[in-house]
Amino acid sequence: MVARAAALGLSLNEYCVRRLGAPEPPASVLESAGLFRHAEAVAGSRLAGLLVHGSVVRGEARTSSDLDVLIVVDTALPLTRGLYHAWDAGDPAAEGRAVDAHFVHLPSEPERAGSAWCEAAVEGLLLWDRDGRVQQALVAIRRAIAGGRLVRRQLHGQPYWTVAA
Repeated sequence: MVARAAALGLSLNEYCVRRLGAPEPPASVLESAGLFRHAEAVAGSRLAGLLVHGSVVRGEARTSSDLDVLIVVDTALPLTRGLYHAWDAGDPAAEGRAVDAHFVHLPSEPERAGSAWCEAAVEGLLLWDRDGRVQQALVAIRRAIAGGRLVRRQLHGQPYWTVAA
């Protein structure tokens, strides 16, 4: 735990406070082992992390809600339609919910994080992180949001994240 706290730039005390204060995962996330196995089957050794976010994680899901999943892969693995075809071929589901998967690379810097990353940083649940870099990216994005460098806006009723003007 000491190494993990240090990697995140936190004291061991702060790390423990955050871990203990983390909410219990929703029931659908308890099937994360299946999500992980499927993501690993698609991305292989280039799988870097797995997060869930959206209405299911917030506890606001309806019967028609899907489970939003961010699948983080190494930059050596191109983000192509082939990844999505391979994902869909496995017919992944979590507690009977459809899974809406998004394959992403780690952002090179917080200000280059897309909306999916920002949403995951605010409300996501990290299920698996190969080497701690996904958690580091989430912390950096949260700091950029807290510092006002990244802001959430709306256009035609749809939220998006952008660099503050």
